[in-house]
Amino acid sequence: MNLDYSYSEISQVLSDLKSSDSALISSVAFDTRKLINGEHTLFFAMTGVFRDGHEFIESAYNKGVRHFIVSTAGITAPFTGAKEIVVKDTLSALLDLAKHHRNRFNFPIVAITGSNGKTTTKEWLSQFLGVQFQVSRSPKSYNSQLGVALSILEFNSKTDIGIIEVGVSTKKSMIKIRGILKPTHGIITSFGSAHRELFDSEAEHLSTKLALFDGVKNIFYPESLKLSKGILVSNNSNAEIINQLQLAGDFNRMNAQLAITVALFLGVNSSKIKEVIPSISPLALRLETFPGNNNNTILNDTYSLDIESLRNSLEYQLATAKGKKRYAIIGVSGTDQQRKYEVLLNEFKLDGYFFYYKEVENDYQFQDSNILIKGNRELKMELLANTFKEKNHQTYLEIDIKAIRHNINYTKSVLNAETKLLCIVKASSYGSDSKTMSRFLEEMGVDYLGVAYVDEGIELRKNGVSTPILVMNAEESTFGDCVKYRLEPAVFSLKQLQSLIRELILQEHSNFPIHIKIETGMNRLGFTKSDIKALIDLIKTQPEVVIKSIYSHLAESELALSEFTRKQIALFEKISTEISSNFSYQIDRHILNSEGIHNYTESQFDMVRLGIGMYGVNGNKNLRPAVSWLSAISQLKEIHPYDYVGYSRGFIAEKKMEIAIIPVGYADGFKRTLGQGNGGVFIQNHYCPTVGNVCMDMIMVNVTNLQLEEGERVEIIGEHQTILDFAQKAKTISYEVMTSFSQRVHRVYIGQ
Repeated sequence: MNLDYSYSEISQVLSDLKSSDSALISSVAFDTRKLINGEHTLFFAMTGVFRDGHEFIESAYNKGVRHFIVSTAGITAPFTGAKEIVVKDTLSALLDLAKHHRNRFNFPIVAITGSNGKTTTKEWLSQFLGVQFQVSRSPKSYNSQLGVALSILEFNSKTDIGIIEVGVSTKKSMIKIRGILKPTHGIITSFGSAHRELFDSEAEHLSTKLALFDGVKNIFYPESLKLSKGILVSNNSNAEIINQLQLAGDFNRMNAQLAITVALFLGVNSSKIKEVIPSISPLALRLETFPGNNNNTILNDTYSLDIESLRNSLEYQLATAKGKKRYAIIGVSGTDQQRKYEVLLNEFKLDGYFFYYKEVENDYQFQDSNILIKGNRELKMELLANTFKEKNHQTYLEIDIKAIRHNINYTKSVLNAETKLLCIVKASSYGSDSKTMSRFLEEMGVDYLGVAYVDEGIELRKNGVSTPILVMNAEESTFGDCVKYRLEPAVFSLKQLQSLIRELILQEHSNFPIHIKIETGMNRLGFTKSDIKALIDLIKTQPEVVIKSIYSHLAESELALSEFTRKQIALFEKISTEISSNFSYQIDRHILNSEGIHNYTESQFDMVRLGIGMYGVNGNKNLRPAVSWLSAISQLKEIHPYDYVGYSRGFIAEKKMEIAIIPVGYADGFKRTLGQGNGGVFIQNHYCPTVGNVCMDMIMVNVTNLQLEEGERVEIIGEHQTILDFAQKAKTISYEVMTSFSQRVHRVYIGQ
């Protein structure tokens, strides 16, 4: 970003304030994690679902920011030299600044929307236009209102054409963006069911997309759409050019057709496009993240290289390094390029960087580091990136972070704005790895984490997690560790509470946070109604403890119309009100778990507990499945009549058949009850039942009449067989399936 506004000019655009401060503003920011040097930066204190940007003003100030857009007057007063512009809504203010900036330019602006393919089409169009024009485009997948505003602010005096990706999901927002962006050309890449749940009808969904192009004459759309105006682009268009496309798939072909057609329309010579099209590639090579050997994390961004994209990649690396050392390997063709990139690399204060030249061998040695590999397609640096990959595991869990983020945000959407969220990460966060999940949840800004035992909480603290942690089963022998590691124990008996108080007195500790567990019908841990008076009297006389929350568990929250659950909630409300009324400070109350949140939303009290619901397991259609269990075929074998298969000769063939051996067994969580055809897997979308008994490390499945190869992908849990399906076949529940995944099963996180 290279703005050239004075602070006084911006103050006039965004408010009635007439400032005499002529300081140069060259960029805007809203995330302090991405700030390197805040000088000449205008910080917008954005307020979101989980975080309030006003809480990070001090952090921005410490990084050199002196100019702020805020919605709370006087909040920058404690910081010497800080200046603030007070607005009603900081996002609206950023949009107003973007609108002002857009009005300074008169070049063509191509707006791209659609259900799928927006980013791919944008990137490929940018490549085609870039052979003749200076292009300014949306970075990465910035297509929200915020993303569009930031993209517009990238426009500068050298820009010939702008390309902006728009994914706004309401008609009101789309009309607002149209008024700010004022596109001269439009592309709608596709129209599918993605986000259809946000609209009352298919017609409303389509009209929202098209609202972006009201008044735009040149709208390009694929032949799969039936629009009344615009320029239709066929799969068979531009045959002389498109036939050089080296990527498989009709979706790649259509995205390329749209990009080619618009580039030709805007004046790019067809011969130039022919030169470029063989080198276009899927976007998997753009900031693809995967675990590397020696506990390294690899950022594979080997799609293109220029100053702008390198800066984006370095900012992303800085925001996601999570304390690891940061290194970069940059592919260059000569010393002139090397000098050009050194200035930017030094700005980001990496722990080290290296320049990669084609066909020059290097012996890179990294440990516990975050490594950015950045270059263009000509250098084929994806081959270098692959050399850093961790040894392949045939059987692994794939955990979709984007799906988890969606599930959390959807859960928040059904709650009151002030209701807090406690996310359960016990039992290794339902098998997904509690350390990784807790760091992600902390970044999302959840209010509390919940674990079962103190050692689980200690592990999170040792891995840098600072969010408050509720320990639901804190043993008396661990109270010292609770104090040492700032863990908040659940208290469920007078004896246990007295033991905790004795430990706090010995350590001369007061106001230590505790959580009161109430028994309402589960008949597990918890205070009963008859204990409450003694409990209140003890806490009121002991300054060592302070109540943070009161909670209970529902016995059958999965039933939407349970009279027993209604009685539990009523009893909890009565007892928790009695306790709270005896103390002058705020005490949170919570009784709803994942199923309870959706079945008894009206009883959300002050906080809710989200556990397995994060993973989209409980059948709610608005949640997305986040866990897949995958493997591969180790070997294929032909079996003849009367041949035996497996231990105890558990299966005898009646006719000629083919089986596949898959490296997963009961030691990994594939239950023995699933043997003998009781369970199975999916290969090439076909269900393949087990043959014989489940082994400790392997299963055998029937693949007769399927044309397969060794190494073929196997779905144990995923699109065709959900965790619920798998659990029902194993005669158990989803919770047991998830918490039974062995630690030797590799975890892979996608969508981070």
